[in-house]
Amino acid sequence: MTTSIGRRTSYLAVPANLLLWLIAAFHILLLAALFAAFLTARPAAAEDVACTGRNLMVELQQNDPARYAEALKEADATPNGKGIFWKIEKAGLAPSWLLGSMHVTDPRVLALPPRAQAAHDAADTIIIESDEILDERKATAALLAKPELTMFTDGTTIDKLLSPEDYKRLETGLKQRGIPISAVSRMRPWMISSAVALPACEIARKAKGAQFLDQKIATDAIAEGKQVKGLETLAEQIQAMADLPIEFHLKSLIQTLELGDKMSDVVETMTDLYLSGDIGLTMPMLKTVTPEEEGENNDYAAFEQRVILDRNKVMAERAAPILDGGNVFMAVGALHLPGKDGVIELLRQQGFTVTAVN
Repeated sequence: MTTSIGRRTSYLAVPANLLLWLIAAFHILLLAALFAAFLTARPAAAEDVACTGRNLMVELQQNDPARYAEALKEADATPNGKGIFWKIEKAGLAPSWLLGSMHVTDPRVLALPPRAQAAHDAADTIIIESDEILDERKATAALLAKPELTMFTDGTTIDKLLSPEDYKRLETGLKQRGIPISAVSRMRPWMISSAVALPACEIARKAKGAQFLDQKIATDAIAEGKQVKGLETLAEQIQAMADLPIEFHLKSLIQTLELGDKMSDVVETMTDLYLSGDIGLTMPMLKTVTPEEEGENNDYAAFEQRVILDRNKVMAERAAPILDGGNVFMAVGALHLPGKDGVIELLRQQGFTVTAVN
C-alpha cells in the first residue's frame, strides 16, 4: 500500500485537520521528540533560538471578520470553555484544584497564575497525566519496552507505505531538520510527525534542560515532599495514537512536513489562547482557518473519540478516588477540560462541584 497526499491551496496555507490533530495531541509531542532524539543519538542544538510564531487568530480577525465571529460564537457555546483554573469541592472535603496545563517549556506558560501557585504549594497530593515524566530516562525506557506501539515490528518500512513523491518529500523534510531517514525508517508515521513538528525554539529550550509545565509541577512537588500520582501510563497514551488507522497517520505525516515553519504559528496561537484562558476557542478558531477536505470530519471524529474523549473518561474515573481525599492539585492538558464530555463535566457527574477561578 502506498499513499500519496496531494498539495492544497488554502487560507493561510495551513491544513485544517492537521492543526486540530497537532493541537489536541500536543501532550505527546515532547515525549515523541525525546524518543526520536534517543534513537538517532543526535543531541538537539542548545543555542538560543528565538520563537518566531505569529498569532493566527489576530490575522483571522483582520483578514476575515466573519470567520472570526463564527469562531467566537462556537467557543461561547462550548461548555466550560473559558478558564484554565478550577476549584473542586465536595461536602466534607477540603477543596481541591484543577489546572488545565499546556505541555511546553515556554516561560510564559511555566509561570503559574498566583492563585494556582498558592494552591499547588498548599496541596497534599499532586495529580498529573503520567508520573512517568518525572524521570525522562525511565520514560524513554517505557517507550522502548513496547516497540510495537511506536515502531513497525513486521518488517514494514515507511518507504513501503508512501508514494515515491511523498517519500522524497519526507526525506527532504527530515534532512532539513538534521534527521537521517534511515534513523526513522521503521518508526510509525505518527512518531515521525511528532519528531519534526516541534518549533525550533521549543527544541532548543528542551536541549538546555528546560522542563515542560507538567514536569515542573511534579518536580516541584517532589522537592516539597508531596505525593505525586499519575492518571495514565505512557504506554496507554501511546496506545491511543497507535489505535488510529495508518492512513490517517500517513496523511498527517505529509501534512506536518508541508506545514513547516508554520508550526510556530500554531504553537504561538495556542499559547496566546491558553494564557488568556480562551481554551474553548482553540478548536473553533482553527477549524475556521481553512476549509475542510472530504473525509476530514471522519478523520477528526475518530481521533477525538480515541485520543480525547476516551481518555477524558479514564482521567475522571481515576482522579475521583484521589480527589475524595481532599486538598489535591490536579493538572491535565487544558483541552481535556471543556465540552459536554470534558473532564470538568465528568467530575461533576461524579458528585463534585467544579467552578472556574478567575
